Amino acid sequence: MCACYAKAKPSEEPLLLAELKPGRPHQFDWKSSCETWSVAFSPDGSWFAWSQGHCIVKLIPWPLEEHFIPKGFEAKSRSSKNDTKGRGSPKEKTLDCGQIVWGLAFSPWPSPPSRKLWARHHPQVPDISCLILATGLNDGQIKIWEVQTGLLLLNLSGHQDVVRDLSFTPSGSLILVSASRDKTLRIWDLNKHGKQIQVLSGHLQWVYCCSVSPDCSMLCSAAGEKSVFLWSMRSYTLIRKLEGHQSSVVSCDFSPDSALLVTASYDTNVIMWDPYTGERLRSLHHTQLDPPMDDSDVHISSLRSVCFSPEGLYLATVADDRLLRIWALELKTPIAFAPMTNGLCCTFFPHGGVIATGTRDGHVQFWTAPRVLSSLKHLCRKALRSFLTTYQVLALPIPKKMKEFLTYRTF
Repeated sequence: MCACYAKAKPSEEPLLLAELKPGRPHQFDWKSSCETWSVAFSPDGSWFAWSQGHCIVKLIPWPLEEHFIPKGFEAKSRSSKNDTKGRGSPKEKTLDCGQIVWGLAFSPWPSPPSRKLWARHHPQVPDISCLILATGLNDGQIKIWEVQTGLLLLNLSGHQDVVRDLSFTPSGSLILVSASRDKTLRIWDLNKHGKQIQVLSGHLQWVYCCSVSPDCSMLCSAAGEKSVFLWSMRSYTLIRKLEGHQSSVVSCDFSPDSALLVTASYDTNVIMWDPYTGERLRSLHHTQLDPPMDDSDVHISSLRSVCFSPEGLYLATVADDRLLRIWALELKTPIAFAPMTNGLCCTFFPHGGVIATGTRDGHVQFWTAPRVLSSLKHLCRKALRSFLTTYQVLALPIPKKMKEFLTYRTF
């Protein structure tokens, strides 16, 4: 692995902080590909996972290099200083998954159930905090790894095709959702030896993406269809279908307060929804900066990935027109662009200020992202919406304008 760096300068546009590339070419065979289909930060910001192609996942301690990463981007680990000293500094890990890796997901950090899981499979090892990484593979398997040591904990079987995406419930209960090309979603309980507790069927095409709401009440799934499905995480039943896109939906994400859902499609649009009512609140159209050279470029702005910033004020999108875009929640046009080639995925650093993107040639790029101090109004809205549904807000004895603000109707 090699890293290319660029110093950050004050600018409104995202600046390339660093680029990671596979260190050496691999021998190609039937189960190898070079794409970085997925990237992920651990919830505490202390680790970065990179599906670098050729069946390999890199686990990299964050920050990459303290002398390079600007101040304020350092990880805010929940581990104590004494704990860190006892285990030594974290070191980069290489996970050979044996199959093309499509999906990555970190567990919440660290949860008491995860310590039980570790103790169950490693009784000879003292009970320690256990951060987990799940990897979704080309053969339908899901491998569960312990991040600190790089040891394989579990191998989950059930899917009949590629596991395209993974999502843990943020509550720390170690419930894992997987999305597959076999057109199903499956729910796993890692506290029960990885027991499969539910299969969700209904999609007619490959399932590309799954996302669990931060309040753990809803699950969104996007397949190669024009609609997305919203499921209840309590009853595992379908709540509603959200229809509005004109082509396949390939990515989805909830806002940090669970009050908004965004979906991205090959139709070049991001749609912002109220997941509680199913109302379409706004569309963000990806217009090409340069006119197409010929008719073959009509789909050049097809979207690949969308994600919310950790404070919920910005969105990042990656499209086939070789641009990373950053959007402010209240505006209909991007506030910043960055050129990137063959982008496939994007995610924000959990404490803000950095966006990571993965590409078709196996590279990962880290970009500067807006760092803002949230207004008191937004902080109050975020706190209230974390436990109040849209219907509960509308039932409150408060002025209409306040209801509109709390339900994101003031765009």
